[in-house]
Amino acid sequence: MGTHTADEPIVLDDVSAAIADIKAGKAVVVVDDEDRENEGDLIFAAELATPELVSFMVRYSSGYICVGMPNNDCDRLGLPPMVARNEDVRGTAYTVTVDAAEGVDTGISAIDRARTISLLADPQSTIGTFNRPGHVVPLRAREGGVLVRQGHTEASVDLAVAAGLRPAGALCEIVSEEDPTTMARLPELRRFADAHDLKLISIEQLVEWKRKNTTVVERQVETRLPTAHGEFRAIGYTNIVDGTEHVALVRGDVANAEDVPVRVHSECLTGDVFGSLRCDCGEQLHRAMEHISQHGKGVLIYLRGQEGRGIGLVPKLRAYVLQDEGLDTVDANTEQGLPVDVREYSSAAQILGDLRVKSVALMSNNPDKANKLADYGVTVARRIPVELPANSENIVYLRTKRDRMGHQLDSLT
Repeated sequence: MGTHTADEPIVLDDVSAAIADIKAGKAVVVVDDEDRENEGDLIFAAELATPELVSFMVRYSSGYICVGMPNNDCDRLGLPPMVARNEDVRGTAYTVTVDAAEGVDTGISAIDRARTISLLADPQSTIGTFNRPGHVVPLRAREGGVLVRQGHTEASVDLAVAAGLRPAGALCEIVSEEDPTTMARLPELRRFADAHDLKLISIEQLVEWKRKNTTVVERQVETRLPTAHGEFRAIGYTNIVDGTEHVALVRGDVANAEDVPVRVHSECLTGDVFGSLRCDCGEQLHRAMEHISQHGKGVLIYLRGQEGRGIGLVPKLRAYVLQDEGLDTVDANTEQGLPVDVREYSSAAQILGDLRVKSVALMSNNPDKANKLADYGVTVARRIPVELPANSENIVYLRTKRDRMGHQLDSLT
């Protein structure tokens, strides 16, 4: 299957192309994160299962073929969890195994398993359609798919749905041909996919595709909110995937407006509420509200669930302990085994879309935030710096943001 050097970059395929192949009845290769299983699965739509697809899957995989399915379909078909207490390290939700009750021989052949797989995707199937136990393993996929759990189970369902097919996908782990005692890893998976004309994508890519192509927020309520910076409209939103609540403070008529002052502000309890001097979050929040009020038009999006650049409140407080011991804000995260910045802005982008803002003047010192919003389709006309005087408590923090995180803080010495 060719050679691969350590320095050669691994090129992944486009998610849309993989979805097109799923819709056409082909299999694709999906790899997860190297910090998770670091394995690749062959996946195809259960609705379009054929003996040839199953035979190919068995030949190049562990042969332990599963079918990812939504909980409601598992309930409808009488597929309870395989065990009362799931001890699987990844939380894979195995159900009882099944075979088709009719039209199969022993249940193990490619012909038999293809029939069972396709019946699992059939909306007309009932509890009596299957015998238990069997040779196909249904898996319960988490509601919300890969946005909630970055597993192959959820990827199999999401790919089928994205292809306009029934929400069920067959999946099985690919075994290494170079060392059949282990599983194939990314370099070999690329060679395998090329050799068999298959698309290779990652679950991380699928997560980004879903964030850009599916609705993740819903408007819940709107009220007036008088503040020290003037009166705003407070519009509450809920992330329908994880339930996180966000709020947009809107001043003036922003619908179809261009160059609208916008602040996308990540929740910071210590800075926004307690007035912590360790950061400049609270000051940036109020400076943005003041600017919007003076401008007469603008939006402040307050993203909850992003405390400490997304690591959470308690880990952020632990990071403060490490900073007092000499680490900077970057190393204090990595010392805990946490990412430097795990925030994503799909909710903010969709809120701006709901408000029908045409283009934004982003109030931020962070060019990466502007780039990420642009990736979600937001037109960032320009960026407005929000530089504030440093104090003795946050000077090191601000220098680190400038020197190690690329924030533009030109006035900082």
